[in-house]
Amino acid sequence: MIKRIVMGLLLGLVLATPALALDRGDWVLGRWQGGKFWFPGVVQQAGGGQVTIKYDDGTRETLPRKLVKRYDWSIGTRVECDWKGGGTWYRGNIVKLNGGNLTVAYDDGSRERTVTGRCRSR
Repeated sequence: MIKRIVMGLLLGLVLATPALALDRGDWVLGRWQGGKFWFPGVVQQAGGGQVTIKYDDGTRETLPRKLVKRYDWSIGTRVECDWKGGGTWYRGNIVKLNGGNLTVAYDDGSRERTVTGRCRSR
């Protein structure tokens, strides 16, 4: 009996929790072309289960809602960044973050001040 009551309460909470809404201007992470990497960008339009993102690197695409999440990078987040914009990606951790500017400490010991448009996460 108690189990039924608890399960009923939990189900009620789940059903009462609204889906995470995304609005124009929200900073998000999108899985570029449905791939394995999350890239930062800003919602341009959302509706009908689709989200159009203008990525921080200037590209744009429309994705299914399930491939978009709120921007959640913070100090300590593992990222891969395009070293000096040269096309070679290296792994590291964010050690400083100020809006779209960040400092990454790479696994090889080097550091770089860069922008979110040159980084991605898994």
